[in-house]
Amino acid sequence: MDQSNRYADLSLSEKALIDGGRHILVAYKMKPKSGHGYLEAAAHFAAESSTGTNVEVSTTDEFTKGVDALVYYIDEASEDMRIAYPLDLFDRNITDGRMMIVSFLTLVIGNNQGMGDIQHAKMIDFYMPPRAIQLFDGPSKDISDLWRILGRPVKDGGYIAGTIIKPKLGLRPEPFAKAAYEFWLGGDFIKNDEPQGNQVFAPMKKTIPLVVDAMRRAMDETGQAKLFSANITADDHYEMVARGEYILEAFGPDADKVAFLVDGYVGGPGMVTTARRTFPNQYLHYHRAGHGAVTSPSAKRGYTAYVLAKMSRLQGASGIHVGTMGFGKMEGEMDDRAIAYIIERDSYQGPIYPQEWFGMKPTTPIISGGMNALRLPGFFENLGHGNVINTAGGGSYGHIDSPAAGATSLRQAYECWKAKADPIEWAKEHREFARAFDSFPKDADALFPGWRDKLAGIHR
Repeated sequence: MDQSNRYADLSLSEKALIDGGRHILVAYKMKPKSGHGYLEAAAHFAAESSTGTNVEVSTTDEFTKGVDALVYYIDEASEDMRIAYPLDLFDRNITDGRMMIVSFLTLVIGNNQGMGDIQHAKMIDFYMPPRAIQLFDGPSKDISDLWRILGRPVKDGGYIAGTIIKPKLGLRPEPFAKAAYEFWLGGDFIKNDEPQGNQVFAPMKKTIPLVVDAMRRAMDETGQAKLFSANITADDHYEMVARGEYILEAFGPDADKVAFLVDGYVGGPGMVTTARRTFPNQYLHYHRAGHGAVTSPSAKRGYTAYVLAKMSRLQGASGIHVGTMGFGKMEGEMDDRAIAYIIERDSYQGPIYPQEWFGMKPTTPIISGGMNALRLPGFFENLGHGNVINTAGGGSYGHIDSPAAGATSLRQAYECWKAKADPIEWAKEHREFARAFDSFPKDADALFPGWRDKLAGIHR
């Protein structure tokens, strides 16, 4: 059934829709299956995403038609389809009237992802009007709160050198805490890897007190504050809250130095919002384990990593992993810096839509996945700044001297980029950075050909 007369209006102006402020706009890459017209398929997509189905129903009235989603732009050659969703379509909390990402996703990537006339459809951008921005929680804490704890300026406080305890599984409580202590002697921030939690060989109630002790000993020895991101992800919201409350009690007077890690993709928006609202005084660390199932450039359905990051800011994530933009081991490209810019800036022009955040707190880009000191100068040059958290697991524990030296090498790499120095010359004056060349020789060969001769005898 062709529903384009009802669910499409190509005379609508995108600018007018944005200026009107009464619609959420969503852009897709959509291709219909063979034998289906583009506009017809697009209109069916909009119907299924809002008030319609594949047949006329007797319960529709004139009011219902007033909240139809409307296709307002198509370009079959580029597979570009854009839909305007009236704000009133989206579910609101009965407790406080606020909006929820669950409802947003239910409509914009709900049944339409499995429709028989759609070959594929992937969300590549969306626009939230001012009223919607007002109705989402947004972050309660941001990187400035971490800079303050670390004793840095709260504006442009710079690079936070972090790690992930490695191996990601298999350490019992004592070796886990020892690994944390050894890194904290040189670094700032440690996160649980996403599977780490309450394994039978490392129960949380034995591991966490040892981590608290390790943090305090490292702070005493270095005279510097340290940060720990504890994984509280769980199927059950009550379990997640119980973990969080236990961790805060264990850290006691140092509880302000604790972030809570939530696996926001596999745990879902409800898990993120529960953490955001239950623990508003903690930095909320959004780990996106599993996201590549839908965000990979090879995936033709779902949504992009840019969309995921943008949603995380609305939900209240203080920080989210954004990949390494082609500089680490994970899938990514240099242009992925847009993923960082949309969450950290107050205004940004995305791939399709501009977005104003109207003062909503920023979400920190967290850089993770195969990074080490040698890769960082190029990463910072591409991104244009160093106001990020970097969790380098192998880049710290793989350093030839020690995890503390690995942490120091990461910070020295940031200082090298800030000084606009030649990395080889910088290495001659900075031992830990120089030793990163010996620690990661394959990267050194690829990034700095001839380094062995140039650094012969230096800091050996």
